[in-house]
Amino acid sequence: MLGRLCDDLIGAGVHGLTPLGSTGEFAYLSFTQRRRVVEVAVQAARKRVPIVAGVASTTIADAVAQAREWQRLGCDGILAILEAYLPVADEGVYAYFEAIANAVSLPLVLYTNPNFQRSDLSLPVIERLSRIANVRYIKDASFNTGRLLSIMERVAGRVQVFAASSHIPACVMLIGGVGWMAGPACVAPRQSVALYELRRKGDWSAAMGLQRRLWSLNQAFAKYNLAACIKGGLELQGYAVGAPLPPQAPLSADGIEDVRRALAAIGAL
Repeated sequence: MLGRLCDDLIGAGVHGLTPLGSTGEFAYLSFTQRRRVVEVAVQAARKRVPIVAGVASTTIADAVAQAREWQRLGCDGILAILEAYLPVADEGVYAYFEAIANAVSLPLVLYTNPNFQRSDLSLPVIERLSRIANVRYIKDASFNTGRLLSIMERVAGRVQVFAASSHIPACVMLIGGVGWMAGPACVAPRQSVALYELRRKGDWSAAMGLQRRLWSLNQAFAKYNLAACIKGGLELQGYAVGAPLPPQAPLSADGIEDVRRALAAIGAL
């Protein structure tokens, strides 16, 4: 089923695939399961679009092992996030991402998601990391466009910014972002690509109009568990992906109806 979904997303025009992102439930998967997810995505893509696979761990050694294995499997980039049970100081955060970057020859995307992270990337650490040759991008899920502007100023063009929050990509691209990586694109790929293309044309009025139409989908995601919403939406679209991994709860009947209405409203059913 994952292979079919990857193939359909590419057919819908997406510019890349990111297995093992937050919506991909990476935090709930064993290494064997993560490896299989990456393997299937690489095989399904057949080099038609880049595969930027997620690396996440609480330890440097494990993160480095993941990154090296994803490169060996044929990935085109790494999306790196730090998991932490206890807080990690800036030097430790820097060492974690530096080690991943040095372990592979692939471009590295820094992933910052302060809502779910015990230890996040500070602006000084982002600036230091931006001076490593293969640290090329950052995916920011802070919802804070002021922080994004600060990041852009600090990295001085060395690192390009992707939005991670699917309700603000038009705004992020307007201030200098190059795109976005967000779970809702899995259930609304054509609409997401259309928004990007409007940005490329500089038609900001139309882009913002489409962004507003997509808002109902994001409201459902904000109300319910993100993975449950994506999986529920995919089930409505004919993909037998099942429920989120326990102890996450499946989407409720009300949630299914909310997602159905949101997808129907944007022409994604």
